[in-house]
Amino acid sequence: MFGGDNVFELTVRAEFEAAHHINGYNGKCQRLHGHNWSVEAVVEGRELDKLGMLIDFKILKAELNKVLDELDHRYLNELPFFSKEAGKNPTAENLAQYIFETLSASEIFIDSTANLKAIRVYESPRSCVTYTAD
Repeated sequence: MFGGDNVFELTVRAEFEAAHHINGYNGKCQRLHGHNWSVEAVVEGRELDKLGMLIDFKILKAELNKVLDELDHRYLNELPFFSKEAGKNPTAENLAQYIFETLSASEIFIDSTANLKAIRVYESPRSCVTYTAD
């Protein structure tokens, strides 16, 4: 039965490549290294549009790719969000927060019934972090 407390959730995945190092880390990650990062954006909502979609996969993936294009083939430590002055290491956790905050400010979520629920960042196929809004 439709209605009530039903919630739709959809996920898109995109990739980018970037290098980083973790300041203050005692181990291999203190040295410059790179990852083939995978990112999932999870969107949720209760209301579908007239076509029966929560949000168009193509539009969501394009917006996610806009964010990731700013990170692709970059040395993450040089970006303002991850600078020494900002005091944030480019860890998977901080990267997930950055992507969430940037994507959630996208115009696709203005006047939309869809909300960005989570960003999941994989720094390897077996290791990921999930960032969600409060």
